[in-house]
Amino acid sequence: MASPRLETYCCPNRDAATELVMTFQPEVFCGVCIGSASVSLLLTILQLLPKKGQSPRKMPKASSSATILLLISVCDILGGLGMIFRSSVWLGFPGLIANISVVNGTDMWPSAFCVGSAMWIQLLYSAVFWWLFCYAVDSYLVVRRSAGLSTIVLYHMMTWGLAVLLCVEGVALLYYPSLSSCENGLEHAVPHYITTYAPLLLVLVVNPILFRRTVSAVASLLKGRQGIYTENERRLGTEIQIRFFKIMLVFIICWSANIINESLLFYLEMQPDINEIPLKNIRNAALITWIIMGVLNPMQGFLFTLAFYGWTGWRVELKWQKREIPWESMSSSTAGENAYPSPVNYQSNIHDSKKISTSDSQQTDEAISMLSEGNTSGDDRLARSSPIYQGW
Repeated sequence: MASPRLETYCCPNRDAATELVMTFQPEVFCGVCIGSASVSLLLTILQLLPKKGQSPRKMPKASSSATILLLISVCDILGGLGMIFRSSVWLGFPGLIANISVVNGTDMWPSAFCVGSAMWIQLLYSAVFWWLFCYAVDSYLVVRRSAGLSTIVLYHMMTWGLAVLLCVEGVALLYYPSLSSCENGLEHAVPHYITTYAPLLLVLVVNPILFRRTVSAVASLLKGRQGIYTENERRLGTEIQIRFFKIMLVFIICWSANIINESLLFYLEMQPDINEIPLKNIRNAALITWIIMGVLNPMQGFLFTLAFYGWTGWRVELKWQKREIPWESMSSSTAGENAYPSPVNYQSNIHDSKKISTSDSQQTDEAISMLSEGNTSGDDRLARSSPIYQGW
């Protein structure tokens, strides 16, 4: 799981609240993390692999939103691998971690492993948060016709730059003046926790606002395209709204336990003695949410693929040389070439309706299709012929 307590534990003079959760049934906790991360890793890869019986999705025009979704999945996979490696070492070499509690200037490997593995996990999940924020921004810019593939470079700079900057800054402040003699006190650790949870809170607060505005803009585009708002267009707008709801629901489910746990631990840290009997229920709640974090944090990768693409099935197609790149959509293909048939055949509606030859209408169609591309669940598959669906 991803928690700033992982880095705090690397200090020999760690606080009592961190000691409480990190030493509570460590074998069970590491086993839970390994199991959850392994299941999520396998299912995420299965979701992303091309499937038998499905035509490849083509994308003459690359979609920045589709690229962001892929990068989110990649970061989740790498973060899950970090959890598996770290927990496996802790289980296999319990004495290595015990040495962190002893100030030993001649043996830095335990501390180096503790800091390195914690920073790897924290950095990748922080990148996920920033990519989710970029996804919401890109979705809004798409319908405002202010985004394009070139903006992905700016997203890369912002995501990796801020993730690395905040991670390094927070850890540097935490381990000042050195790893073997971290400063004591809650005020010393606060900057580290702020840099860790700032992108998470940004997604929780800002993304719903951007998603809501994007859905409103999509409805305006659909109405303005031909001056009418048909049942198919209403259904398309609803599907886009549901897709955003699923993304935020997964995010809240996977990370709400972290916020609750951190609040409880901070409250315990402010008490003179966290082992007092009146604090027993708070300690138990902190330990329960700690275990829940070990289950839900790694599962984010798989749950996000369900929100992005729906369940893609079990039958994997391994004939790579005969397939197109699976991340491509069909922005320029005809309705008969759609990779996924849909009861809401958006491209068919465009061709059957009065043809609008202006470039403004074409930009509107491309924007709407990018937001609706990507969901493959059940019989509610929307037409994949637009770049918008790929991004949402």
